[in-house]
Amino acid sequence: MKIAVIGAGKWGSALYDALSVNNQCYITSYHFKDIANFVDTKKALECEYLVFALYAQGAHEWLKNNFKDNNHKILVASKGIDFKSLKFMDEIFLDFIDENRICFLSGPSFALEVLEKKPCALVISGKNQQLCENFSSFFPNYIKTYTSSDVKGAEICGAYKNVLAIASGICDGLNLGNNARASLVSRGLVEMHRFGQFFQAQEDTFLGLSGAGDLFLTASSSLSRNYRVGYNLAQNKSLEQILQDLKEVAEGVQTAFAIHSLAQKYQIYTPIVNEIVSILNGKKVQDCVIDLMSSKEKMQ
Repeated sequence: MKIAVIGAGKWGSALYDALSVNNQCYITSYHFKDIANFVDTKKALECEYLVFALYAQGAHEWLKNNFKDNNHKILVASKGIDFKSLKFMDEIFLDFIDENRICFLSGPSFALEVLEKKPCALVISGKNQQLCENFSSFFPNYIKTYTSSDVKGAEICGAYKNVLAIASGICDGLNLGNNARASLVSRGLVEMHRFGQFFQAQEDTFLGLSGAGDLFLTASSSLSRNYRVGYNLAQNKSLEQILQDLKEVAEGVQTAFAIHSLAQKYQIYTPIVNEIVSILNGKKVQDCVIDLMSSKEKMQ
């Protein structure tokens, strides 16, 4: 099968490597990279199957400037909520392609370990289950894939866990201990589920690979860019300096503002995200810990 990966960052490159095991795979990006089968955008769009792995905040601009629908089938591997429009990824893509020709990839998957061909399990979500099965068949045997119809749940989990990873990094950066991190992550899962309920996501999604699985991974390792952002914020480094030193995109930063705006708009209780946004806006991390611990919320 001919497949083109759009985006040659770490995640896009890892997906390209995995999909190349059983398929003829190409890769493209904004800038040339010395990778086998690197092609320009025009050549990539000649493929029927596309895997989109660019920065979520740039999805609309790329589609507007480059995409011409030619009965493409797309697997979206980007995770985030557009900060400017407050649109989920499916809403952005549905302006350009029919929902029956688009799927979404989620689940615990550090790019480095995928490149090392270590085993992992992922979820492909979409309205068209046959297309989900098709994309599933493209992956090598060290990646086990499941399918789901809960697009919104997968998107919310993939976006929200990056913000919670920032919070977890802050927790470890302050050396608050294992008890504190476990408490934070479990309450974060509750908060993520509460947010998802408003958008009618399925409960099982939050307990599976897309939800708890990806959250536990991203919130527990320095391999996570978002975790590293939080850890360095706890060291009193400026956000500007952290992002400059990171030299990679940390989706959780802009997504935090997007979730916060949606939560305010629809009056959804999101205390952890609220505090992360406050920190990103300059509030002291120690003050946020105090405010979270003194919260009046008692229901588990």
